[in-house]
Amino acid sequence: MGESFGKSFTVVEATSENNETQIWIAVAKPSQALTLVLAAVPQGWTVEVLDVALTSKQQKMFEELNLEPGDVHRLDKA
Repeated sequence: MGESFGKSFTVVEATSENNETQIWIAVAKPSQALTLVLAAVPQGWTVEVLDVALTSKQQKMFEELNLEPGDVHRLDKA
C-alpha cells in the first residue's frame, strides 16, 4: 500500500541553474513535496523545503485553491 500524502501544506522553493526562483505549495509531507515539485519544474532545477509557518490568512487562501493531496501549485509573484 502506498504512503499517504497527508493533508498539510508544504512550501517549497525551486531554483533554476541561472538562479531564478519560484515558490510552490504542495499538499504533501515535506519529503514527498520535494519530489512532486521536481516533477513540475524544468529539468536541472533544485528544490528545498522552506521552514515557514503559515498565517491563518495564508492557510485559508491555500485551502480555497481546492488542492487535493499530492497536488502542487506555483505561487505567482504579487
